[in-house]
Amino acid sequence: MQNTEFVVIDIETTGGQVTEDRITEVAIYVHDGSKVIDTFHTLINPERQIPSYISQLTGITQDMVAQAPKFYEVAKRIIEITEGRVFVAHNAHFDYSFIKQAFKSLGFTFTRKTLCTVRLSRKLLPKLASYGLKSVCSFLQIDLTNHHRAQADAWATTQLLEHLLTEDKGLQQINKSLIDNEIQAVSLPPRISREEFDALPEATGVYYFYNEKNAIIYIGKSTNIKHRIASHFATNLQSSKSNEMKNQVASIGYELTGGELVALLLEDAEIKKHQPLFNRAQRKSRFSFGIFCYEDSKGYYQLFADKLNKHAEEPLAVAESADAVKRILTSKIEKFGLCMKLCNLYKTKGACFDYQIKTCLGACIQEESAISYNVRVQKACDSFYLVTPQSFIIVGTGRDHTEKTLIGIEKGRYIGFAFLDQNTQIQSMEEAKNYLTLCNDNHDIQKIIAQWLRKHPHTAQYF
Repeated sequence: MQNTEFVVIDIETTGGQVTEDRITEVAIYVHDGSKVIDTFHTLINPERQIPSYISQLTGITQDMVAQAPKFYEVAKRIIEITEGRVFVAHNAHFDYSFIKQAFKSLGFTFTRKTLCTVRLSRKLLPKLASYGLKSVCSFLQIDLTNHHRAQADAWATTQLLEHLLTEDKGLQQINKSLIDNEIQAVSLPPRISREEFDALPEATGVYYFYNEKNAIIYIGKSTNIKHRIASHFATNLQSSKSNEMKNQVASIGYELTGGELVALLLEDAEIKKHQPLFNRAQRKSRFSFGIFCYEDSKGYYQLFADKLNKHAEEPLAVAESADAVKRILTSKIEKFGLCMKLCNLYKTKGACFDYQIKTCLGACIQEESAISYNVRVQKACDSFYLVTPQSFIIVGTGRDHTEKTLIGIEKGRYIGFAFLDQNTQIQSMEEAKNYLTLCNDNHDIQKIIAQWLRKHPHTAQYF
């Protein structure tokens, strides 16, 4: 450890969004492994307004930074004082991301090895109720006054680092390999250990990010779970969402699926079930209206358009607006010779308008039988399917060489998936259903299966 020098850094900012907010204060303590050998501290003019709630938290006001240097005026000093040293901070990802972004705006790439004292504290001070700087300092009896000012927090973090680098107060000795592992783990969130990340599989499946309350905050799928998760944790200065999510991740779970199609289907179902915070695009459907079908008291199939949230059953088709879904319904009326009244687009007690101009065969007044009319309605319903309205299975690779996956589609509707022994033969849909874990169908699932079949038609086995 004698050859390793650290720069303990804390910053204050105008907010938590890396690409939008700016630094208002920076404090740096240079530590040679045994003592502080240099310091740097300054307020920074962020060249933008400081929100009042931030001023209340930090005590830094607009007047205080008005005459302070801008970041570019102190950038050279920061480069010099951090050069060749390990960047240390309490939740290093936050401070490092802001400083890296500040240099990026100047056209300079700032890269340093990073050590997070939150992560290190979790290793060496297990089972604390909280690993916030104030809580850890309280536990170690480190004085922390003027919290949320850069100089005070950086000095407290420096003292924390000294505790973690020694055997003081009964802490276990930190060896060089542990420090090196933490430095190499710069891309990991502060609550995720290197061991937890290293244990992730390089296989196909669905993965889950949990926060400290064990709530699922993100669900994803990949053909290589470990590599995909690593890409999430790489510093992405273009995405405030990525940084926000990374800071909240406290644990990782996963489920292996073998075939990629099962992973796609499971991901969609799990997102709709759990509604994770950071799956905003996938959990919020842009579709609000649908087309539904029911059999009336006289035995006629009736189609109608309505809001999705009024019905538990799966719609035949979906659209973004009432007008759009009515246009779809109108096109089916014209193509299949359906009755406007029985499609609920023409309100009348008698015959519909199309009957009067001889384009409706009279189902609206029972002149055409339900049996005859329903044949055309069924053809219209079948035409809504993104997948062929047949019964079949899709066979894929399993989680190991002894296994295969099975996806069941009954009359054009997805009904579930299963993992089977490689040698098990399926001869009918009824036989397949004995193995399937039953799942709900929806428009997104239909799209996934349709796209899969276009690329992999040979995987389907029709009955």
